[in-house]
Amino acid sequence: MYFYHYQDNIFFSHKEYPQLLKTDQQRAMEATGKLYFLKELDPLTSRRSYCVSNPNQLFQGVEDLSLLLDEESHYPIPDWLNTKIEAREVMSVNTAYANWHDVINRKAPEKWKVNIAGLGDVGSTLLIGLRLLGGDCIQSIGIYDRDANKLSRWQQEINQIYQYGSNENQPEVRSIAYEEVFDCDLFIFCIAARVPPIGEEAVDVRMVQFEQNSKIINTYGQLARDKGFKGIFAVVSDPVDLLCKSLLIASNTSINGIRDFKGLAPEQIRGYGLGVMNARALYYANQSDEATHFEREGRSFGPHGEGLIIADSIDNYNHELSLYLTDKAKNANIEVRQTGFKPYVAPALSSGALSILSTIRGEWHYSATFMGGIYMGALNRLNSTGTEVEAYKMSATLFDRLKETYKQLELII
Repeated sequence: MYFYHYQDNIFFSHKEYPQLLKTDQQRAMEATGKLYFLKELDPLTSRRSYCVSNPNQLFQGVEDLSLLLDEESHYPIPDWLNTKIEAREVMSVNTAYANWHDVINRKAPEKWKVNIAGLGDVGSTLLIGLRLLGGDCIQSIGIYDRDANKLSRWQQEINQIYQYGSNENQPEVRSIAYEEVFDCDLFIFCIAARVPPIGEEAVDVRMVQFEQNSKIINTYGQLARDKGFKGIFAVVSDPVDLLCKSLLIASNTSINGIRDFKGLAPEQIRGYGLGVMNARALYYANQSDEATHFEREGRSFGPHGEGLIIADSIDNYNHELSLYLTDKAKNANIEVRQTGFKPYVAPALSSGALSILSTIRGEWHYSATFMGGIYMGALNRLNSTGTEVEAYKMSATLFDRLKETYKQLELII
């Protein structure tokens, strides 16, 4: 193992980096704060940086669905390094990215600047959630919509929400121009070219939505590239997992059509659609005496729609019960639509506002992150050293379900 000193930081690696100044292991042992593990993997399927949560990750040659597996480590590492990993103080950095230096010494702000584009049903409801609940971690919220009247309406109404005598600091909300949308720490994309009308309950419109919404999000990906955006790009519009991948490709493609990896890094993009699917599964689990354990033991994976995977228990997996909860969660929106209303409130709050606030606070939440070339929804959190995906000792049957969804997502884009 090699050790290096760079910009008052300690790096270590399995391969030698001749351009870096070498140091010894003793200096690494005495270092406080983050350590940076350097490796070089294919950027097509690997993140630029992430939180090392298991010693095995120091030896992985590829990133794939196995990120979700909690496997025993058979690689010998020093006790002091294992302690750093357990404290989540080791960041893996992929030097195959030309701009890998950008992640060094980056710190999250005390309070985040958040911008939202798209003030339709979902975007406006999400805005309400952030305004009411985000005072502890959000400094300000910028809002943008092409409809000037809609923009003016929400700028006025949202700033008129106030509880007399409250000591809670609510983030100020202001209107912004299109050119300002990436002047923030976290950008939320809520624009939808098409929302299925009442009456299309039996039709899976994901691909229709993808075709139309991808054209819009790709223009934002190019703008993020041009602006050199360093924050998080949160995708809330459907289908989130596919739009995340489309956005990644668009942002990292030059005007000459060359994939140059000079845009958004994979881990800068997160998809917010799974939170409501977990909430829907919980809603139906609480109505069944056989599934009340779901809140404590259950987990949700995959996309917001076809390919969703609900596990009733991660430790004592019941296949039939899990399939039942999956079906109920997947079709919950149809039951709401049968009342004559579009089901947007729960998605905007469970998948959107609440999950985004958990992201900012470094708490466990459901979102889609980059796993080996596709965006896969799972429980994760954003630490100071990067994203940590929760890993499990799961049954082979459950993992087979995950592999099937993973393959289907790979085939689409």
